[in-house]
Amino acid sequence: MSATRRKLVLDAFCRRQWDASYVGTSLVGVDPERLEAAVNAAYERAGGEAGLVPGYAPFCKHVFVENESRAFPTVKTSVLAVDESNAGELRTAYEARTERELAVLVRYFPKERVPPLPTARYLDVILYSREQIEQETAATGAPKQDARAPWGIISVKGQDEPHETPMTPITMMRNALGKEEGGSGVPLDRDAYRKAVEYWSTRAVVR
Repeated sequence: MSATRRKLVLDAFCRRQWDASYVGTSLVGVDPERLEAAVNAAYERAGGEAGLVPGYAPFCKHVFVENESRAFPTVKTSVLAVDESNAGELRTAYEARTERELAVLVRYFPKERVPPLPTARYLDVILYSREQIEQETAATGAPKQDARAPWGIISVKGQDEPHETPMTPITMMRNALGKEEGGSGVPLDRDAYRKAVEYWSTRAVVR
C-alpha cells in the first residue's frame, strides 16, 4: 500500500517517541516509514476497519503488530514488575508530555538502575480518529496537521501481551480533565480506574 493511500498514519503526537528523553517505549532507531507500513499491513491482515480492536472510547482503536523475528529489535518492553529487589530504585517526578499540558506526578525506574529490558514481542499501536485528533489540536492550540487519513497513530507500546494493558491511572485522570489540558474529554470510568490501580501498583515504567 502506497504512503498516500494508507488508512493509518503517524500523528505528530507520536513523533515524540523518537526523542531520546521520551518516557515509555522508545522508537529511536526505528524507521518511521517502515513502522507505518508494518502497522498498515497488520491492519489489512486483520480485516481493515472491522478488525480494529476497540479502545477506551469510540474514537480510540488498537492494532497489535507481532514483532516477528524481532523486526524492530530496538523496541523494548517498557514496564518492569516492582519487587523487593528493585523497589528502592523507583523514582518520582512531576512531568508534562508537552509544553501545553499540566505536569502530573509520575513514577519510574531509571534504566541505568535496572537490568536491560528485552525486545518487545508485540507492538500495541494506539489510534485516534481524525475527528478526535482535530478537536484536540484545536483545543490545545497545537499546529494543525495536513494528514487526511481516517486514523492517526498516536502511540506505540512495546509489550509481551497481544492485548491492551491498562493505561496508568494518572493518564486516565488527565484524559478526564478535558481537551484543553491535553486530555481527551472522556469521563473517568471508576471500574477501569480500579483495574489500572491494581495493575500499576506492582509495575512501573522504565526510562
